[in-house]
Amino acid sequence: QVQLVESGGGLVQTGGSLRVSCAASGRTFSSYTMAWFRQAPGKERRFVAAISGSGSRLRYADSVAGRFTISRDNAKSTVFLQMNNLKPEDTAVYYCAAGVSARTGGILRTEEEYYDYWGQGTQVTVSS
Repeated sequence: QVQLVESGGGLVQTGGSLRVSCAASGRTFSSYTMAWFRQAPGKERRFVAAISGSGSRLRYADSVAGRFTISRDNAKSTVFLQMNNLKPEDTAVYYCAAGVSARTGGILRTEEEYYDYWGQGTQVTVSS
């Protein structure tokens, strides 16, 4: 069982930066693929970024590539999402998710079904 707690959301102006964090419980953090998803008001939850257990492989949604950076600190069981050049369309609740790496076949999945544990979410609002 893994518990995930996000933090770091808030209000930022267009063009600004924000870093959200996700702290995980458990002793096998490095065995999990970690990902960020987001859900904007009235829309479905969508994939944002994923990182392999070792941190050596990354994957991004086209909408955030070049602006967002996912990283992890396995010693602290924490995953981060650095968001730069934020736009109003980035406004959403951001969710951290963990998936057992062995179940994904070594591929960084974008589908929610591959992630077993979810945080409660943190609100990010970008004002225009």
